[in-house]
Amino acid sequence: MDDRTFRNAMGKFATGVTVITTELDGEVHGMTANAFMSVSLNPRLVLISIGERAKMLNKIKESGTFAVNILSEEQREVSMLFAGQIQEKREIEFDRLAELPVIKDSLANICCKVYRQHVEGDHTLFIGEVTDIVLRDGAPLAFYEGKYREIVG
Repeated sequence: MDDRTFRNAMGKFATGVTVITTELDGEVHGMTANAFMSVSLNPRLVLISIGERAKMLNKIKESGTFAVNILSEEQREVSMLFAGQIQEKREIEFDRLAELPVIKDSLANICCKVYRQHVEGDHTLFIGEVTDIVLRDGAPLAFYEGKYREIVG
């Protein structure tokens, strides 16, 4: 199989959309990601996957912390901004939770400290121990076959 076939197959799995944030030397960094999952209830662990070419990789390694911000359907533009799809400079206002910057009005803000990391292929898998969570009501921003989608109830 070629790379395109593999990517197309992976695109058949509908996901939510997150922005991963961290802070290093007083500067906030973020990236859009859909490679996120829960791992364990005891201890409370989640997993994110960051590509070896992503600027965010070394930021998380150095800071030892990250937040997963699960986006609502109203936050498509936020996703696009952190995915580099919007080039114009925009001011993003962050909330703070567990000493980390988090995206305002997300469905969930999940703060973590790096528990373990594993290099697998061309990505690093970060297992995060959850230190704090804030939840809000709303509909999620979804991604399927390379496009943003709405979940119709």
